[in-house]
Amino acid sequence: MLVAAAVCPCPPLLVPEVAAGAAPELEPLRAACAEALGELLASGAELIVVVGTGPAPEVWTEGGAGSFHRYGVELAVRLPSGGVDGPELPSSLTVGAWLLDRAGAALPTHACAVPVDAAPDRMLGLGRGLAELADRVGLLVLGDGSARRSVKAPGYLDERAEGYDVAAAQTLATADVEALAALDPVLSAELLADGRAPWQVLAGAARGAGLGARLRYDDAPYGVGYFVASWS
Repeated sequence: MLVAAAVCPCPPLLVPEVAAGAAPELEPLRAACAEALGELLASGAELIVVVGTGPAPEVWTEGGAGSFHRYGVELAVRLPSGGVDGPELPSSLTVGAWLLDRAGAALPTHACAVPVDAAPDRMLGLGRGLAELADRVGLLVLGDGSARRSVKAPGYLDERAEGYDVAAAQTLATADVEALAALDPVLSAELLADGRAPWQVLAGAARGAGLGARLRYDDAPYGVGYFVASWS
């Protein structure tokens, strides 16, 4: 059963060594992520499952490792489970492993990568399955809002992006499972909102769990919507 979740964005710039001179700009975001991870780890969960996007569906149950070498930083991380079996973690899960390490996590941890274009019903079903992996399951859900919030955004400005992110933030702030499940995959793809699929895994896992929510961060530095939320 799902007992808690932390929702965080996953830009590599979260890692100060990657952000370099821009690191101070994202310190409020790092602080919000640390608070969400602290609440997740204090929830009494027996198992943490990290969910983020990847180029193909993959599951890590015996640990996993990733690195920030592609960004010119000699930094490697691994999931708390300790092993390195399986393929290298994709970028989103590598950021998740870094967040867990920074929070001092020591719980058994699995990880799951989902394609950004995965069908909502499959994500909802995956979430239900993840919630049944242990009596007390916690999720670390990694994903960004629209990357089209400004003319300097990675996807340039789309006038629909702000409204999309306002609605997404509201669902995360209120633990509105059905609204999260109803996010349109076509619109999400057009707005480069990579968090849609992982958020719908959360929706599937949280159905019937009766969790409340707190939105800890909602902003769009660099023209990308970033949200941090705690569900418990």
